[in-house]
Amino acid sequence: MPISTKYLFVVRMDVDADKEALFNEVYDGEHVPNILKVPGVRSATRFMGEPFTMSIGGVVTKKQHEGPRYTAIYEIDSPEVLLSPQWAKQAELGRWPGEVRPYTRNRQHALYKVR
Repeated sequence: MPISTKYLFVVRMDVDADKEALFNEVYDGEHVPNILKVPGVRSATRFMGEPFTMSIGGVVTKKQHEGPRYTAIYEIDSPEVLLSPQWAKQAELGRWPGEVRPYTRNRQHALYKVR
């Protein structure tokens, strides 16, 4: 995955099982498109953690996904993007704040500088 910016903003969270379909519908269809309208946001990619099996030193090990199940990575130009009026506005549009956000938990936010 080539990265075209100097910063990555990473958001991780879980969602109540009975709201998972709505969460994915709104995140993909509304929330990400709204955030992509913010100047300085270049891309967004979503991930869903899964259990897996791997070999380490010849030993096959089953691993459960640890931490929040859902991750979104936003490529941004600078940390100031996250403080912009446009970010604040776009993050609060649509069904996300009222119909989805209340059912999320274990929310984690991190900013990384690309080396």
